Amino acid sequence: MTVHIDRVRTFVYNFDENLQGGIPKGQVVLITGTPGTMKSSLAYSIIYQNAIQNKIKSVYMTLEQSRENLLQQMGGMGMDDERAKEYVHVLDLGLIRKSLTQLSAKGTWLQVFKMYADSLKHSVGYELLVVDSLDVLEMAAQMSENRRTELFYLFEWLRNLGVTSFLISETSPDKMFENKYDEGYLADGVISLKLQEIGETDIQRRIRAVKLRSTNHKTGYFSLLFSDGVFRATQVITEWSLSRWTR
Repeated sequence: MTVHIDRVRTFVYNFDENLQGGIPKGQVVLITGTPGTMKSSLAYSIIYQNAIQNKIKSVYMTLEQSRENLLQQMGGMGMDDERAKEYVHVLDLGLIRKSLTQLSAKGTWLQVFKMYADSLKHSVGYELLVVDSLDVLEMAAQMSENRRTELFYLFEWLRNLGVTSFLISETSPDKMFENKYDEGYLADGVISLKLQEIGETDIQRRIRAVKLRSTNHKTGYFSLLFSDGVFRATQVITEWSLSRWTR
């Protein structure tokens, strides 16, 4: 007997088809990669497309970039449909983070983060949450001695919140499952992005579902393309295939 699982589409063309339709609702998923791999853009695209296509409410919590800069950047990429404004809520926690990190005791910042997330859950009724980024949240919360335990309880708290969470992480996919990076084991899913050198002059973005619980998914890399406000996953372009196109 096949158990039906409600899923959240990423709306990355040809990627959901390889995830049995998308991300299982209620999971905590890491979007990880080095700078320049479009992690924030992908996370925003997921909630933006779900707003337009399915009228799903979401909250994007930015802990570094200002709300204005984020919306300006995404608008410049073509994600500026007026219909999304009713469903996508961007919360700038940067200034609060800076003041609390300097003035408060250990643990207070995490309590403030949870307070905002819980309050908005009741007032807005969002279903999708993006945290940009886990690295900054961890730094502000001063996780160190019992990092794995604190991350475990944070992820459990997010699941109990009743939303699907996307946590952006700067960790390189190659290091995600080293002992010091507990989040790779604790999260329900890991989507990794990377920059791959193709030949001597070309760089290609790639996307891969490293793990995704309750999902029979492909684990290999896809080329990640972006145009006209939409992400697409295609067959990986190799140096050999690139040379064929350029002959």
